Amino acid sequence: MNELRVIISGGGTGGHIFPAVSIAGALRELNPETKILFVGAEGRMEMQRVPAAGYEIIGLPVRGLLRPLWRLGNISILKDFLKSKRMVKQTLRDFQPHVAVGVGGYASSATLNAAYELGIPCLIQEQNSYAGLTNKTLAKKASKICVAYEGMERFFPKDRILLTGNPVRQNLLNDKLTRQECAAAFGLNPAKPTILLMGGSLGARTLNESVIRNLSRIAASSVQFIWQTGSYYKREIDQTIDVKGKPANIVVTDFISRMDQAYFLADLVISRAGAGSISELCLLGKPSILVPSPNVAEDHQTHNAMALVNKKAALLVRDADAREQLIPLALETVADTEKLQQLSANASAMALPDSARIIAEEVIKLAGQALKD
Repeated sequence: MNELRVIISGGGTGGHIFPAVSIAGALRELNPETKILFVGAEGRMEMQRVPAAGYEIIGLPVRGLLRPLWRLGNISILKDFLKSKRMVKQTLRDFQPHVAVGVGGYASSATLNAAYELGIPCLIQEQNSYAGLTNKTLAKKASKICVAYEGMERFFPKDRILLTGNPVRQNLLNDKLTRQECAAAFGLNPAKPTILLMGGSLGARTLNESVIRNLSRIAASSVQFIWQTGSYYKREIDQTIDVKGKPANIVVTDFISRMDQAYFLADLVISRAGAGSISELCLLGKPSILVPSPNVAEDHQTHNAMALVNKKAALLVRDADAREQLIPLALETVADTEKLQQLSANASAMALPDSARIIAEEVIKLAGQALKD
């Protein structure tokens, strides 16, 4: 097959966008003639992130349903969904893709429903251990369902499931880094144990408040912290630290441009339990303490975290307990070399490093089957 044409749809969060872009990159590596078109939701972050990665994207006026589902506002949302489906059907007729790929998010539902109705084979990629509403609904229409966790037959038809893992940012796999170089990048001491605390690009209030409440405990320790506050909370935190005093062993930043360096230096990572973050932690074999966000659909971050906790590949602190328990547990854990080694080994054992390539190969297979039919 020379010119392969693929529609990739979804987004809303980095957890959907990073896998989508990784799959696109893998498709181009396997077949440089691949034509790729992304479909996203107007006003969502994919409309900036996807073009920045070098791909064309069209936006749909699609939005998520309000909960509970019987709310009156869902009438206009349903109208936007039907409008989006009509729009994307025309796009599909014009672009004539061989395969449609959905990674979750608002636009994915409209796109794959339209593709199915036009006879285009569909592949969905589910990042979480607890399937989202969009992918559960689309499962009956998908030819292949790529998942990151075992036991997903409780959500999807078993004969269509393929365990692939989640594609992650490939630039994290930098084998030329040294601890000295990474410590210097953050102005830290390479000989001291280091904890990386990250709440995502926007930040996580609970994680930030956990640090604020324990500043004196951190200052008295021999441990260094890289604290990613997120852009939303940075100004407020700077003001608080000006009053309370900033410990010398904390680097405070709203954004980390070189996550490969931050991960490499970290002896322990504190993170939310988004599917993308967990896949990165496993791929890099990083010991972690996970604090699932309570503000997500179907509490899927707790399900993600428990998949690791049950295999002794991570520790868990519940959001409601984090302000009191998180930092003391982190300081205790980073001093326990045996515990760190156990967590690292078990996390590495759960890694599925070739996810993007495996998914891309499945897309090519589906396209080949469609052409035969």
